[in-house]
Amino acid sequence: MITVLTLASAAQFVLQLDFSVVNVALPTIQRQLAFAPAELQWIVTGYALTFGSLLLFGGRLGDLLGRRRLLALGLGGFAIASLTCGLSVSAPMLIGARLVQGAAAAFVSTSALALLAAGTPEGPVRTRALSLFQAATAAGASAGVVAGGVIVDFLGWRWIFLVNVPIAAALLLLIPSVIPNDSSTGRPRLDVLGAVLATASAAALIFGLSNGEQAGFVSVLTLVSLVAAVLLALAFVAVERRSSAPLLPFSYFRAPTHRAAIGATALVGAITVSYPYFVSLYLQNVLRYSPLLTGLSLLPSPVTVIVVTVFATRRLVDRLGVKWALLLGLSVMAIGQLWLAQLNLSGGYLVNVLPGQVLTATGVALSLPAASIGATSGVNASEQGVASGLFNSARQIGGAVGLAMLATVAAARTTETASLSAGYALSYLVASGFALLAALWVASRLSHAVCQAELARKREEEHRSG
Repeated sequence: MITVLTLASAAQFVLQLDFSVVNVALPTIQRQLAFAPAELQWIVTGYALTFGSLLLFGGRLGDLLGRRRLLALGLGGFAIASLTCGLSVSAPMLIGARLVQGAAAAFVSTSALALLAAGTPEGPVRTRALSLFQAATAAGASAGVVAGGVIVDFLGWRWIFLVNVPIAAALLLLIPSVIPNDSSTGRPRLDVLGAVLATASAAALIFGLSNGEQAGFVSVLTLVSLVAAVLLALAFVAVERRSSAPLLPFSYFRAPTHRAAIGATALVGAITVSYPYFVSLYLQNVLRYSPLLTGLSLLPSPVTVIVVTVFATRRLVDRLGVKWALLLGLSVMAIGQLWLAQLNLSGGYLVNVLPGQVLTATGVALSLPAASIGATSGVNASEQGVASGLFNSARQIGGAVGLAMLATVAAARTTETASLSAGYALSYLVASGFALLAALWVASRLSHAVCQAELARKREEEHRSG
């Protein structure tokens, strides 16, 4: 029987698959559609730009208009945009369709996570649901690398987009029978100015980081974009503090669990996006693997995520709680990144890459579900969209910032082919620091919360006894 969990996980898998599947097809697309080198990155950046910048807005819109309605709208838009991508005859047509595809994906992703969180009670049931949902996220992103090579080799690049159409259509047809109607019956208020500022700030940040990777972080356009992102974010905070119906209620951050989960998610996002990227470069540029063999070599990551999530994550979260499950996952992730930091010119896959991959993937399988549980726990059903949008935004923006930082670190160390492995190794060393920083953040936030709760309990006891 098709359930909300199955439908939401399938939708999330397709979105993440589409994000990574295109990378292998870029050279072929460039030749056939006569893309200029500067335009080519926008096939990837355009999707990431609208996806990442509209997550928070999409989450709030789902709270106000109904998540089922927004999920259907997002899937419909995603199918139409995918069809347009597959039928594109020019570079502007494909880039424009990718922008629309990313916007639709943002609505699908936030609605799917919010429906799961709002529709399952806190405890083992929600832990299992969110664990499997995060497994679909990680598996889709990793599987895209393999699927891209196979589809391009046997069907052609257009099918990496066209295959989305029947899948999205099937999910769209299942929505009425699987997901109950949750449309708002009142007249919802939307913080339009807050939505514009939040979206513009996120878009400026993602664009600035993407442009920085291509043109350098001291270029005028990069610096203007990053400064604009900061100014827009400050304006957003000022507007939200005065709004009677804010896009992002700051009361959400009063709970230490929420602060710990969102902060950890951003740092975990930086690692989950970056580690397969540098592994792929190492395998192809240093070990001289083919694209298809590289994709197959990355398969242990999604397989590990799925196995650990299904057989271990829920039990560990139920037994240890969110804090200790997060700390365990971040610690394992740090060990995996330290292992990969030993990459060298004469290294091999089985010794230097595979163990680090498996350890990192195990850490991801423990950390992301625990963080999603922490981010959505104790939140009213009417605000689950905001919590889901914020969680997804933290992961997406954390990934963009992390990849830009680590790519810059690797490039600064890399001057010739002989030192490529040294640059990749340094990026993993820095990434292990991200994991340890996330662990310290979680420990400090939640330890403080425990101390505050204990102090409040003692004061209450003294008040009663007095």
